Amino acid sequence: MIPLKDSNPTERFPIVTVLFIILNCLVFLYEIALGEGQGEYFVGAFALVPARLFPAGAAAAGPFPAGVTLFTSLFLHGGLFHLAGNMLYLWIFGNNVEDAMGRVRFIIFYLLCGVIASVSHAMANTQSLVPMIGASGAVSGILGAYLLLYPQARVLTLFTLGFFVRMIEVPAMVVLGFWLVFQFLNALVTQGSGGGVAWYAHIGGFLAGMALIGLFKKRTVPFWGRRRFVVL
Repeated sequence: MIPLKDSNPTERFPIVTVLFIILNCLVFLYEIALGEGQGEYFVGAFALVPARLFPAGAAAAGPFPAGVTLFTSLFLHGGLFHLAGNMLYLWIFGNNVEDAMGRVRFIIFYLLCGVIASVSHAMANTQSLVPMIGASGAVSGILGAYLLLYPQARVLTLFTLGFFVRMIEVPAMVVLGFWLVFQFLNALVTQGSGGGVAWYAHIGGFLAGMALIGLFKKRTVPFWGRRRFVVL
């Protein structure tokens, strides 16, 4: 299932969400502009390498402190589809979460969820020297927050099963619940295989978003979607 649009209106323009999207896109364009060799060095320098967070990995220290890369890695992407997927989810679900928090709180929430997601991945791969990059950990936090805030919001979704392709409208709790189960299943299947997707970062970010939303949302914003929605 690929979400395309939700039915949840915002009260004001989501400027922070848009700025995050623009920033991620600009960094990606800069990666490409550097060329293959320098681009790889740039990504490697600012990516999170799990082993560097622990004393045993001190010998593999990079050009920047490991703590810094917990943040910088959130704005790097490994390809166009990687970037597009993360930005699609950020745009669909981030605008409402920003609306529910306010701009400053949303910035802090986004970065905090991203850091927690990165640490979750590192804890599950303490000896890994494979760089981790991408906004998906922070975006996962937004998904977790959205699930608790607007579970009944309708999401226009592209559903594919073999040759069967159809656009359907389903509740956000179905889309995000399916997404979370998918992350858990893949984490179990690929455990110890060193796969190319940071499943534990996704799970950690999602759970962080669920845990932190109560602290970051405005007091006037209720849980569980007690809000009027616009029909697509």
